[in-house]
Amino acid sequence: MSGAPEPRQRRRRRSPEVAEREIVDAAEALLRERPFRELTVDEVMRGTGLSRPSFYVYFRDRHHLVLKVVEHLGGELFTMSDRWVRGTGEPLVVAREALGGIVAVFAEHGPVMRALADAATDDKDVEAAYSAVIQGFIDVVSGHIASEIQAGRILPLNPVPTATALVWMTERYLMLSLGREPLTPTDVVFDALWTIWTRTLYGTTD
Repeated sequence: MSGAPEPRQRRRRRSPEVAEREIVDAAEALLRERPFRELTVDEVMRGTGLSRPSFYVYFRDRHHLVLKVVEHLGGELFTMSDRWVRGTGEPLVVAREALGGIVAVFAEHGPVMRALADAATDDKDVEAAYSAVIQGFIDVVSGHIASEIQAGRILPLNPVPTATALVWMTERYLMLSLGREPLTPTDVVFDALWTIWTRTLYGTTD
């Protein structure tokens, strides 16, 4: 007589926040290697310890998932930009720390950001979410430029078009240099952006 079958291994229980984060992380890992159009729910869930049906507890579909990826990475970038906007101390020192943080985020997540930017060309919801992240940066930068002009720390210029040009230039350059192979050394990327931003706004590269 054969022994009783071994009990099925129980899945580790997670809080909703942890489970959602695990799925987003798995999607980011796949987006480093392939375009959004090739992303499937099955592949994402194989990168987690969760069952496939669990996906639909947290996300409507893969489009909803990639919007969460945009939200997550956009949040990391805004955290870095806040060092400039809300930081205290010598303006150039604070600005340097903020730009360094943004370059570091792209150095870590560049291929994922590239995949999201590419997805935005094919999916209107991703395009809207990605554009909203960029517009959020433009709004923050233009508002801060206006405040710095009023305080006499930035050269007189038109805040909104200047912020629009600087933010989109930065986004494109980071995508080209850190979003695909061959990667540009981060110190080269930082120095190029620092020179452009400081010469435009402060008239210096110190």
